[in-house]
Amino acid sequence: MPRLRRIECSGPGLARVRRGRGFEYRDEHGERIADEEVLERIAELAVPPAWRDVWICPYPMGHIQATGIDAAGRKQYRYHDRWRERRDREKFDSMVEFAALLPRLRRRVTRDLRVDGMPRERALGCAVRLLDRGSFRIGSEQYAEDNETYGLATMRSGDVTVDGTTVAFDYLAKGAARRRQTVNDRAVATVIRELKRRRGEHELLAYRVDRRWSDVRSSEINDYIKRAIGDQFSAKDFRTWHGTVLAAVALAAVPEDRRASKTARKRAIRGAVEQVSEFLGNTPAVCRASYIDPKVLDRFEGGEVIDAELPRLAAGGAALPRLRPALEASVLRMLGD
Repeated sequence: MPRLRRIECSGPGLARVRRGRGFEYRDEHGERIADEEVLERIAELAVPPAWRDVWICPYPMGHIQATGIDAAGRKQYRYHDRWRERRDREKFDSMVEFAALLPRLRRRVTRDLRVDGMPRERALGCAVRLLDRGSFRIGSEQYAEDNETYGLATMRSGDVTVDGTTVAFDYLAKGAARRRQTVNDRAVATVIRELKRRRGEHELLAYRVDRRWSDVRSSEINDYIKRAIGDQFSAKDFRTWHGTVLAAVALAAVPEDRRASKTARKRAIRGAVEQVSEFLGNTPAVCRASYIDPKVLDRFEGGEVIDAELPRLAAGGAALPRLRPALEASVLRMLGD
C-alpha cells in the first residue's frame, strides 16, 4: 500500500479557477488539467464551491489534500482519509490516558473552588468543572468577535441564570445554533452567582487582580489543564470523553432483545450516536467519527457492553453524579481490554 507523504501546502499545487457556473483546474504550470483520474480525485475531495484561493495537492498520497478560505475568512483543510484515521486513533489512545488522569484534575478543581474571593485559580477551577459537567466547546475570543457565537470562555453573563444549585445556559453556539443546557453543582452555582453580581454587560468568567477584573481566556483554561495533568491534554478532550461514555451508557441500556440481530445492533448504534449528537451539539456523522471511540461500537457489535446495571441505575438522573466514577471506570476497563 502506498505510504502517505507529509506536504507543505505553501508549495506548488493545483489551482481551481471559476469558469461560468463551474470550475476548471490547472496544474503547477498553469496548464488546464484534462486527466480524468486527477479530476476524479479532485471531485471526491468535495471542496465547497464557496471556498476561495483553493490549493489542491498534486500528489494523491499527500497528507493534506486541499486547502481554501471559507466565507468567514478562515483557512480550511481537506486531509487524506488515511491521515485522518491515523490522527483519530492517536486521539482516542490519548483520551484513555486523559480519562485515567481525570481524578487528579478533579481533585485540583475541588481545592481551587474552595478558595476565598475570586482569584484566578478559583475562576479557572469553575471553568474546568463546567467542562467536566457540561458539553461546552471552549470557544475562542476571535471566533466570538467575528461570528457573535460563543463557547465557555466567551459566554456572556446575560446568557446564564442561577437558581439554587442549578446553573442554566441559553446562548448561540458555533454555527449560530441555539444551545440550552443546565449544570447542577453547588460550588459552580456559588461562583457564578458571585460573578453575575458584576455590573454591566460582560463575559461571565473572570477573576480579580489587584481590585480589577480580568476576563478568563480560552488559553488560560487549557494551560490550567496542562499544568494539572500534562501538556498533551486540553479542553477538547472532555467532549471526546463525554461522547464515548455517553455512547457506552446508551448501548448498555439497550434491552437484550433489541440487540439480538445485526440489524438490531446497527439500529441501536444509530440511536446511541444520536443521543451523543444531541448532547454535544454536533451532527451524528461528526460525533461518530470524532467523539466516540470506535472500540465502544465495535465491542457492542461483538456483544459486549459495560455493566448494564449502571445505566439503569443512572437513568433517573439524580444518582448520576454518585455513579459517574463507576460508569467511567467501567468504560475505561472496556477500552483497556
